[in-house]
Amino acid sequence: MTHTYQITGMTCGSCESKVKSALLSVNNVTGVDVSKENDLATITMDSHIPLSHLQKVLDVKYQISTIQHNEKVEEIKSWFTTYKPVLLIFFYIFSVTAFIELTSEDIDFSRWMRHFMAGFFLTFSFFKMLNLKGFKDSYLMYDIIAMKFPSWGYIYAFIELMLGIAYLLNFHPVIINSVTLVVMSVSIIGVLRTVLNKKTIKCACLGDVFNLPMSTVTIIEDGLMILMSFGMLVSALN
Repeated sequence: MTHTYQITGMTCGSCESKVKSALLSVNNVTGVDVSKENDLATITMDSHIPLSHLQKVLDVKYQISTIQHNEKVEEIKSWFTTYKPVLLIFFYIFSVTAFIELTSEDIDFSRWMRHFMAGFFLTFSFFKMLNLKGFKDSYLMYDIIAMKFPSWGYIYAFIELMLGIAYLLNFHPVIINSVTLVVMSVSIIGVLRTVLNKKTIKCACLGDVFNLPMSTVTIIEDGLMILMSFGMLVSALN
């Protein structure tokens, strides 16, 4: 995508070069054309970059502002584009499991959660299996266990696969939900720490196939699994 911005504060050819060089240093920027005469900068980028990120790399005497696009709209579009794979996966799993319940003689919310969990773990483990080493390398960047025991990434992928099969077969609900609750609770610690510290790290939830940044989406994803496993555990114990 390409956006044109107004740049104020440029007074000479040297300013033009400095602004261009600074903007080219921003991740995902692929091209920059700066005009001192028109006080404009045309930036080509792989994905939308917030205005604040562009301003951050510029000297304080240069101010950048939008003139053609709405930042909020672009940020929303960029968010949906970035997380499209995860959103589609959740949509498909939710739709399939919901249709199963709607076509059954009775609607059982516990059964729906079990099928959803099965679909979640089987799908997410599939993407991890496509490149186990790539997943392991990404996972050890933030997971508290993988940081100390790198091979945990390999084990975790197979745990997800086993959990998916177990939920599909409805294998001993108390055991399987307890395992899920513990595994996902430990997993979310590293995610929370990364997001709260505002670190820019690739999320390994879909393995090494998609370049998804760690964000609140990952927290919601793990948190949902924790809540559902806890709810099903309580139900199974009663």
